[in-house]
Amino acid sequence: MKRIPRISVTSRPALLGAVVLLALTSASVAAADDGRGPLGVTVDADATRRSGRVGALFEADDGPVGGHFCTASVVHSPQADLLVTAAHCVDADNGDLVFAPGYRDGRAPYGMWKVTRRFLPDGWVEGQDEDSDIAFAAVADRGGRRLEEVVGANRLATGTATGATAVTVTGYPDSRDTPITCTNRPARESGTQQRIACPEFTSGTSGSPWVNGDSHVVGILGGHEKGGATADISYSVVLGRAAAELYRDATENP
Repeated sequence: MKRIPRISVTSRPALLGAVVLLALTSASVAAADDGRGPLGVTVDADATRRSGRVGALFEADDGPVGGHFCTASVVHSPQADLLVTAAHCVDADNGDLVFAPGYRDGRAPYGMWKVTRRFLPDGWVEGQDEDSDIAFAAVADRGGRRLEEVVGANRLATGTATGATAVTVTGYPDSRDTPITCTNRPARESGTQQRIACPEFTSGTSGSPWVNGDSHVVGILGGHEKGGATADISYSVVLGRAAAELYRDATENP
C-alpha cells in the first residue's frame, strides 16, 4: 500500500465541490450480514445516540443556520476529542470550523464543537493525492465535557480486508438537513482504494464513515474523484498502515 506521510495544520478547508450526482438506482434486497436491513438502499438515518457520532461540518461563522459542506464522525481516542473525515474536507485554505454531531433539521442536539487542530497527510497537502484523502481533527471541550463523553465514538480499524463484512455509510448531503444511511458490502477498486454501491450520496457526504457491525470505521467517503463522480458509487482510501500512523500522530500530539 502506498505510504501516506503526515502533517498537522491549523487552517480551514475550501468548500467542497460535488461528490456524486443525485440519481435513482436499483438496489439489492439481500440482507446485510449485521442484520441492519437490505443492501444498497439509502434511507433517512434515525435519530439515535449512535447516529449522533456522525455529524455535519460548518464554517464557524455560519453555524447551523449556514450551509454544512462535509461530514465527519467521532472516533475513539485517549483525549476523547477526535474526528475522522476526508482530507479534502479540512484542506488548509479557509478559516475556522465547527462540528455538529447528530445535526438534524437545523438543530445541533449535542452542541457545536470547535475544531482546534487538523492532521492531514503530506500527500494531500502537497499534491492532493487521492490515496491520501483521510484526515483527523481535534475539537475543544465544551462546558467542561469532551465530545466522546457526550456522544460516544466508533473505533478506527486499519488493515481490515475490503468486503469482509457489510458496512453502513452515514452522511449529510448539503442539499438537506437530515442524514442519510446505506448498508452494503465494499469492493476492491485498487490496492489503495475501495468502493461501495449506495445511491444518493451527493455533495456534502464526503467524510462519511464506513462502519462495520462491530462499530469499527473501515473507510471514509473520499479518495478517488474526491469520493466519486457518479450517483451510485462512492470511494474510500483503503485504511492501512498509513492511516494508522496518521491516527497515532493525532493521538500522540494533542
